[in-house]
Amino acid sequence: MLCGGTTETKEATEEIQALVDKVHADLEAKDGNSFPHFKAVAYKSQIVNGTNYFVNIQVDDDKFFHAGIHQALPHAGSTVSFHSHQPDKSRDAIEYF
Repeated sequence: MLCGGTTETKEATEEIQALVDKVHADLEAKDGNSFPHFKAVAYKSQIVNGTNYFVNIQVDDDKFFHAGIHQALPHAGSTVSFHSHQPDKSRDAIEYF
């Protein structure tokens, strides 16, 4: 990993799913749709002033989103925020966005 770059793609963990669950409503509001199925399948991370996560989220049998999520440093309250998304993805590679 380059300094400031993202990690290799990894399979999602329970911790990543917990982050995704925290931004579920925000992503629905941004997209204007409801997603009862919302499962993190893979992710990349980037250390910045906290950590950026780029997560591939399955929202239907064959529909995926890529979501950008930021988790602040612990001294900043460890807040989790949704900052961007790429709709209409498949289970393709996650790129920085």
